[in-house]
Amino acid sequence: MKAKIAVIPGDGIGVEVTAEAQKVLAALAKARGHILTFESALLGGAAIDALGVPLPDETLALCRASDAILFGAVGGPKWDDPRAKVRPEQGLLALRKELGLYANLRPVKLNPVLINASAIKPEVLQGTDLVVVRELTGGLYFGERGRKDGGDTAYDTMIYSVPEIERVVRVAFRLAAGRRRHVTSVDKANVLETSRLWRETAMRVAQDYPEISFENLLVDSCAMHLIRRPATFDVIVTENMFGDILTDEASMLSGSMGMLPSASLAEGRLGLYEPIHGTAPDIAGKDLANPLAAILSAALLLRYSLGLEEEAAIVEAAVDRALAEGYRTPDIAEPGSETLGTRAMGDLIAELVIRA
Repeated sequence: MKAKIAVIPGDGIGVEVTAEAQKVLAALAKARGHILTFESALLGGAAIDALGVPLPDETLALCRASDAILFGAVGGPKWDDPRAKVRPEQGLLALRKELGLYANLRPVKLNPVLINASAIKPEVLQGTDLVVVRELTGGLYFGERGRKDGGDTAYDTMIYSVPEIERVVRVAFRLAAGRRRHVTSVDKANVLETSRLWRETAMRVAQDYPEISFENLLVDSCAMHLIRRPATFDVIVTENMFGDILTDEASMLSGSMGMLPSASLAEGRLGLYEPIHGTAPDIAGKDLANPLAAILSAALLLRYSLGLEEEAAIVEAAVDRALAEGYRTPDIAEPGSETLGTRAMGDLIAELVIRA
């Protein structure tokens, strides 16, 4: 297979972990006879510093001309003035909107060897294997916003349409069909009108999938049950802001945000693949970041954008093997494990995929 991958490291540890994910993809491609070409571009704070805008036209053009996008993270203290007119996060939000990346998939699967890395009791965590499908181009993050009354009143507008809700809910049902056949739709229908529309639409879509069990759950109840009974969830589908918050909560089930990948999908094959963690400026440039979430995001890239299921499984198995053999990065280190830096962990996974 031939494919072009846009690489957007972003800021902070995004630069380091993306380099390791690219290293693993390149090693796998060489070992399996694929031709992957990589081209880098700026986004976020790095783009603001270089070009004055968070999403340069050149970056958007590259992404549109590519088969998939490997992304790091954006932001950091340097650009963290909430009053600034230009912010790094604007670049990522605009990229999602421009490319129609409406469905964000965030798998949370507990690796048994890391069960003690989480703050949750092992008996509660046992068997956790869920996916959150987050709607990514609507809701509060894209609604009209502003200040009035001389700046003393602020507002953000949450807007959703039936087509926006229906398409992401169908993604969840199609995903559940290949898993444990259960979908949980999360909303705040007891308070919000957008959530009432969300619930009505989700319930109607559910009728098209009678073989899949379905439930509605309020977001506050879902937040509680993710900690109380995480293993009972299969596929969770929800709107943009709720999904943002719930997936960060769910990341703690795995013991570290450094372990969790994500895929942001458009219609067709195009997708953007990124670890769910941020730029971690406190450890940036110190070879301390965990690259496994970025590497597992690369596995999702192979699966969803390139259709290379076997290769995706090879990468995931390499991560599992490294962990099973006791290798850890500092965020998941435990007594008796061998701690590796960012680059060394990337080297190890690349070596394992070559040997697979």
